[in-house]
Amino acid sequence: MQLRDKIFVTPLMRSTCLPLLAGAMILAGLGGGAGSARALDGYEDARQVMVARQLQRRDITDPRVLIAMGTVPRHRFVPGALASQAYGDYPLPIGEGQTISQPYIVALMTQWAEVAPGDKVLEVGTGSGYQAAVLAELTEKVFSIEIRPELARRASALLKEMGYGRVQVRSGDGYRGWPEEAPFDAILVTAAAPRVPSALAAQLKEGGRLVIPLGGPYEAQTLVRYRQVQGKLVEEASLAVRFVPLVSPPALKAPPGADPPAAPATGPGPGAPGR
Repeated sequence: MQLRDKIFVTPLMRSTCLPLLAGAMILAGLGGGAGSARALDGYEDARQVMVARQLQRRDITDPRVLIAMGTVPRHRFVPGALASQAYGDYPLPIGEGQTISQPYIVALMTQWAEVAPGDKVLEVGTGSGYQAAVLAELTEKVFSIEIRPELARRASALLKEMGYGRVQVRSGDGYRGWPEEAPFDAILVTAAAPRVPSALAAQLKEGGRLVIPLGGPYEAQTLVRYRQVQGKLVEEASLAVRFVPLVSPPALKAPPGADPPAAPATGPGPGAPGR
């Protein structure tokens, strides 16, 4: 039986039970995030409505992911003028031509990554820092790389301010990953690449999960979940999406090289612009 079938029965319960469940899990030591981020901030109801309506009514069933999404104050990761829209079912601009993905896509990518306590996770494309904060609620070993130095600086400062100081953020080429910290149990790429970067595949542990949107900026894109099995990436799930492109310095485009084309992947689902 799914969590929503056990607990969330009425609209009133939707707005009250999840915070209680989150508190119970935190006391039990199952959360990996920062206490400062859980302070009352006036948006608690908005977060619980987001979780109940946008996530549980779809296919987000992992209780740890639901709690993380109901805990992290998403409004802190968008421009102040957009804070009132932060919990809407759509992406929002964060500056430098980039966006923060809609909550459902953040939750889905997190669920597909199957992050367990103690896992080492790499995020490619820090953006606002929101996805990194959600991951930090699940494990203390989060590494995030961002091509745009100003976004990396802002996200790092905000994450530290909010108590997620263990998240390591650096500016660099996401196509090359973070080899010094490899291998990773999970890698999430929050921008679309034409194919799976070979460096990222090489930095994934045996049994590790890679979640990445594939496709060009002006063509159909697909969010794909791979698992590393005996040195090969095996596709396990896919969904049609829309993301900003994954870029690389200095020309801000994918570097040439021997990366093989990713296996074709198609899947039903709504478009989801964002990052």
